[in-house]
Amino acid sequence: MGYDAEATRRRIFQAAADEFAAHGLAGARIERIAAAARANKQAIYLYFGNKEKLFGAVVGAKVDEVCETGALDPNDVAETVGQLFDWYQEHPELIRLLLWEALENGPGPVQGEPERRDAYRGHIRGWLEAGYAADAPDDRARVRAAQDWMFTLLGLIAWNFAVPQLCRLVLDEDDEKAALARRRAAVVETVRALAAAR
Repeated sequence: MGYDAEATRRRIFQAAADEFAAHGLAGARIERIAAAARANKQAIYLYFGNKEKLFGAVVGAKVDEVCETGALDPNDVAETVGQLFDWYQEHPELIRLLLWEALENGPGPVQGEPERRDAYRGHIRGWLEAGYAADAPDDRARVRAAQDWMFTLLGLIAWNFAVPQLCRLVLDEDDEKAALARRRAAVVETVRALAAAR
């Protein structure tokens, strides 16, 4: 049986996602990624260039995954917010990766920023094509309204997973699953009410 480069690449990618989610970019170790992936360090550098590029590739792919899995549908926003909430619950590594990226990168540009920005612009175009903010005074105001709305929706979802200790403390719930079920219902109802008011 010969060397399967694609399988090695996938193992490296998964091991890197786990390592970066746990330790961030600065704390991640190429040696641990290589060991977990059953690969050598040279393969990591060959496929991804360096640790920073690997981190950027992991974050970009996870963002792409969530964007492809559950786009926010302007015609059924409350239901799709619930589906996106479920996705985040099943994939807690994305929030951790985004938090590490923010902590370690500061206000500067992130790896793959132009492509990630373009993906979000595509979602905004979809909202505008669906007639969102049609009563805004001009196209720029419509775009800004759609951007603000999308960012608000993402925040309503993501905050539940970014600070699990606050979820537990504020909700005074010993059972994490029960707390998240309450939060999911509250987020969906909030979005439903906000969407109706718009």
